[in-house]
Amino acid sequence: MARFPTELAPIFTPMTNDDLPAVMEMENVSFPSPWSVDTYRREIVTRNGSYWVVRPTVQKSANAGEAGPDIPRLLAYAGMWLLGDDAHITTIATHPAWRQRHIGEWLLIQMAGEARSHRISALTLEVRIHNRPALALYEKLGFVAVGLRRGYYQDTGEDARLLTLFAIDHPTVWEKLQARLEEIERA
Repeated sequence: MARFPTELAPIFTPMTNDDLPAVMEMENVSFPSPWSVDTYRREIVTRNGSYWVVRPTVQKSANAGEAGPDIPRLLAYAGMWLLGDDAHITTIATHPAWRQRHIGEWLLIQMAGEARSHRISALTLEVRIHNRPALALYEKLGFVAVGLRRGYYQDTGEDARLLTLFAIDHPTVWEKLQARLEEIERA
């Protein structure tokens, strides 16, 4: 697995309408039933919505002579609803050419930090029951299965596992996430 792209100096920043063309490119290749651009336009302005992107701040690789993927405008994006004591991850995706570089994991921890800044104590999400890589990632970060949504994905009728990361506001949980974030950035 390749390392986190520190050479691009990625930043975690709010999603804007200007980001939507790049978001839609990733959306269309990442999901069997992509959201529409209008859905994103509504979501990024809703009171309970919190949508973010991972943006490279360096547009040329330090190793310009090496072959590698082109640097896209956005490396990843995610969104969540802030609902009382709970934040619900609604979407998360990484640019296909930049997967397996811990960007999604880094983004998810950043999202947990954003939720925590709103005094939220739990982070929930659904994941396709056959999406083994995503399930492994969520488990590694401390998410636990709390339910099953039968036939949740309308495109395939596939079930979704409902997962929750509890106590993100507790120092022990947060310190573990922060340590993993630092480990990703150092690798």
